[in-house]
Amino acid sequence: MREHRHEREKPAGRRKSLRYMNPASRTVLREKWKEAFTSVLPISAIVLLLCFLLVPLPSDALTGFLFGAVLLVVGMGLFNLGAESSMRPIGEAVGAALTRSQKLWLVLTVGFLVGLLVTLAEPDLTVLATQVPSVPNLMMILSVGLGVGIFLMLALLRILFQIRMWILLLGSYALVFALSFFIPSGFLAVAFDSGGVTTGPMTVPFILSLGAGVASIRGDGKAESDSFGLVALSSVGPILSVMLLSIIYHADGGTASAIALPQAETSMELFGTFRAALPEYMKEVALALLPVAAFFLIFQITVLRMPWARLRRILVGLVYTYVGLTLFLTGVNVGFMPVGHFLGRNLSGSAFRWLLIPAGMVIGWFAVSAEPAVAVLNQQVYEMTAGAVPKKALSLSLSAGVSVSVGLALFRALTGIPVLAVLIPGYALAFLLMIFTPPVFTAIAFDSGGVASGPMTATFILPMAIGACEAAGGRVAEDAFGVVALVAMTPLLAIQILGLMYRFRSRSAVPQAQAAREEIIELM
Repeated sequence: MREHRHEREKPAGRRKSLRYMNPASRTVLREKWKEAFTSVLPISAIVLLLCFLLVPLPSDALTGFLFGAVLLVVGMGLFNLGAESSMRPIGEAVGAALTRSQKLWLVLTVGFLVGLLVTLAEPDLTVLATQVPSVPNLMMILSVGLGVGIFLMLALLRILFQIRMWILLLGSYALVFALSFFIPSGFLAVAFDSGGVTTGPMTVPFILSLGAGVASIRGDGKAESDSFGLVALSSVGPILSVMLLSIIYHADGGTASAIALPQAETSMELFGTFRAALPEYMKEVALALLPVAAFFLIFQITVLRMPWARLRRILVGLVYTYVGLTLFLTGVNVGFMPVGHFLGRNLSGSAFRWLLIPAGMVIGWFAVSAEPAVAVLNQQVYEMTAGAVPKKALSLSLSAGVSVSVGLALFRALTGIPVLAVLIPGYALAFLLMIFTPPVFTAIAFDSGGVASGPMTATFILPMAIGACEAAGGRVAEDAFGVVALVAMTPLLAIQILGLMYRFRSRSAVPQAQAAREEIIELM
């Protein structure tokens, strides 16, 4: 009878596996597209409202924006599905295999290579490097990759030896702010921005899963909470490495490249603009995924030796990730970036100049939910905390933090306030909150800062700040750059405040539970 029941239950388990893990599942794909649509729709509606009421936008650029929104939805859905079925399993399998080997040198070597390879392939990093003409692009990219690799090794050591998170974060940021007083002012914002752009849609899923895989071997009660924090520490490395690079090269900062609206007389000509840009992003994403795929295949042949069924699901997931990220970047760069610059420049130069700040805050509120890596973080936090941190609460906290940061960034673009005047008090408050916040919330908070600053920030909100700064007559390198750094900072405060609320709610629940037990005893 038991054997018969086992045979009947096995196909159901197989069907469940196909539904949630197989990238070909139509049900899961529809769910991902629905999530992407609800994320992109509010941003599109706000932009359309501004264009119809305050800032007239040429019809060809508006059509390009709407077509870009469609590509965003399709690309986000495919990417999230692919990352869930490929990047996460790869990271967890590699992390678990490394720890089982009991060889510290192997863990550190592979951790460094993973950090270097995945970061070199991050599409946002190439965009940032082109904004710094005083430093060769290759040198800039290599410097950032080395920074991530070194600090990822440090983060893995923290998990293995159970080093307190706040010690590493406090020491790292103390060094960052000490060095900031010796960095040319025109390069300072670029250095801080480099920490945000490196933790994008390629890096975050892999690093989070790698930490979960390493932590899973420990088996103690704090292992799951210690798996967070890798993104946070990996974000510090690029800031320090770029600061040192600016001293060596005597760099004076970045200059924004020209951002022009797409111009087309016919719909076919507009479609040709997207079609012409598509091969470039296909190449970028291929270069991003190939090192990860090659590393995984080598590790599969030598160490992992996964069964073919699981390996096939991962390979198909990588294809979904490739197609999704290609479509996403094409839609954002061709359709969204020029419109963001146009809105910032024209709204800042109009009689409604100060409406730019509240409009940007509303866009920032919804833009963070459109970041591909945010969905990955939400899912992992929900699973690791067994539902103690609901996805909705985390999403609302991130949206509130990013909304405030975009408002601050646009205020800086209009007024020219130094970036350190905002970053130093913000991080000081974040480290003060660490004293009272549960450690797991601190690690999640610092991870969320890196996750929130992704492609939507670099290709829509940053161009908006650049346009506003140009119209206001400011210095783009000093006043417009720093948006990514601010977007990475404010979620730290928002998530830690969420942690404080969670702690106080848990404490208040204990006396209530005790009183209920006593009442039951009296009734008995």
